[in-house]
Amino acid sequence: MYRCLELAKLGKGYVAPNPLVAAILVYDDRIIGEGYHQQYGKAHAEVICINGVEERNKTLISQSVLYVSLEPCAHFGKTPPCTDLIIQHKIPRVVIACRYPFEEVNGKGIEKLQHAGIEVTIDILANEAKELNKRFFTFHEKRRPYIVLKWAQTVDNKIAALSKERLFITNEYSNRLVHQWRSEETAIFIGTNTALLDDPSLNNRFAAGRSPVRLVLDKHLRLSPTLKIFDNSLKTIIFNNIKQEEDKNTIFYRLEKAENIIQQIMDACYQLNIQSILVEGGAKTLQSFIDGDIWDEVRVITNEFLLVGDGLSAPQLRNALYMKEEKYRNDLIQYYKHE
Repeated sequence: MYRCLELAKLGKGYVAPNPLVAAILVYDDRIIGEGYHQQYGKAHAEVICINGVEERNKTLISQSVLYVSLEPCAHFGKTPPCTDLIIQHKIPRVVIACRYPFEEVNGKGIEKLQHAGIEVTIDILANEAKELNKRFFTFHEKRRPYIVLKWAQTVDNKIAALSKERLFITNEYSNRLVHQWRSEETAIFIGTNTALLDDPSLNNRFAAGRSPVRLVLDKHLRLSPTLKIFDNSLKTIIFNNIKQEEDKNTIFYRLEKAENIIQQIMDACYQLNIQSILVEGGAKTLQSFIDGDIWDEVRVITNEFLLVGDGLSAPQLRNALYMKEEKYRNDLIQYYKHE
């Protein structure tokens, strides 16, 4: 199962809103087939695993144990149910890390296998499997995206200088890591001021993987159409209080109320099937998520050599549990999760 979980990680950044899943077929303690879900809409892990068994080992499939990092699906989605394939190949035993939280599957896949006479073992490395798919579980259980807050700060806890000139805090190594983070989330979110002052592209230029959907809060539609976020190169959603409209890759999504903005955006993202968000906004936007207690992880990059004196203070973090830290030259990156 440890091998299963390691293999499943290879799908990170490519399979959302599907979960990260891997499957391994074992005969007499020897792996004869393995596979992981590689791309959304394409073959599931179980299919790749079984189809990948060499011809000389195909007769062993019906005598093997299938290890799966998540309960096999029992419904028709973009692909047929994996439970049917397992039953068809007469696999006698299936070991599952944890149940599938999606309503159409939860327990049904296990039940279908058992009804076919297959021995099923569940909850093997269940906590590790849920951690691997924390975005997927959060989305289906809390009915909102998994939220990662990120900011860079100076050693004196400032995220910007008082002048309008952009303050570059992180080094090139940290910048590449941030772009990797972007590739791992469904969307990236900023507020009006960040869009106005920085004019960011919000794409993934320095790492492998796809660019996230761009989410921007612009309540009063103050942003100029000449900004990079309006270049139609990526799907972009502008949350506002004025209009509902769609133009090529740009969607203006009207929020019904002027209050509880962050919660409204979470509700909208759930409906839009946006499973996770990297929040790279300014201090005000980040603090709104913290004050609303709507976050799951925080990543803070501190330039240990940069001191600006007067400047815009970094957000005040609460209910945070320190997890780990790592260094990239003069940049210290600290990771927290919600307590």
